[in-house]
Amino acid sequence: MIKSINIHKSFNGTQVLKGISVEFATGKTNLIIGKSGAGKTVLLKILVGLIEPTVGEIWFDDINYSALSKKEKIGIRNQIGMLFQASALFDSMSVEENLAFPLEMFTTMTRKEKTDRINHVLERVNLEGINKKYPSEISGGMQKRVGIARAIILNPKYLFCDEPNSGLDPKTAILIDELIKSITVENNMTTIINTHDMNSVMEIGQNICFLHEGKLEWWGTRHEVLTSKNDTLQEFIFASPFLQKLRDAAIAHGTKLD
Repeated sequence: MIKSINIHKSFNGTQVLKGISVEFATGKTNLIIGKSGAGKTVLLKILVGLIEPTVGEIWFDDINYSALSKKEKIGIRNQIGMLFQASALFDSMSVEENLAFPLEMFTTMTRKEKTDRINHVLERVNLEGINKKYPSEISGGMQKRVGIARAIILNPKYLFCDEPNSGLDPKTAILIDELIKSITVENNMTTIINTHDMNSVMEIGQNICFLHEGKLEWWGTRHEVLTSKNDTLQEFIFASPFLQKLRDAAIAHGTKLD
């Protein structure tokens, strides 16, 4: 579980986050959504520990992360996996070298143990046998899967994903969504996903945090999105005529999301 308590953040006198209190559940995919400028990325960076809140606390399970010293925070950070928007792979390194990098930085594994772990995570993301390839030699979707493999290679308790479907075609985006969800359940991780993808909201949004103008406007599950009475949420989620028709048809037929 990760919890924010009354998080405020200001930059040069401009308040970006205004009292965000929300809990992200373990073993579930927790999504942060909202328009550009709503504060999603700032909140994600605060949760990860990349920036400090102006006011408020961040808790990782029963540990008040905000109250820890810099040295104490390292222990939590070593339990965090991060999937970046652009995968952030090292172009000059092979897939195997990219995956080995965190193992060499943070573990004392033997060479065989590292190789076994690398092969295991590549198998988990369905990329067996591409160890020696370079990022430029594989597709964008494959790069994203390597990014997921690197994010989980240290067996993190907490997984953060920043726009994981950015730049991907719809079919590959669905694959990435399903992969993140299944890995979350398998490893009982607390997964937080910052996304603009409404398909992700409807498919894997087990818990949804909707930010609007720096405030927590709405919180609930994808089951509750269709019937929410929050006009701001409805306007954001169902901006396209197609999604409006989908919502109306689902309500008319009593359809439930799985």
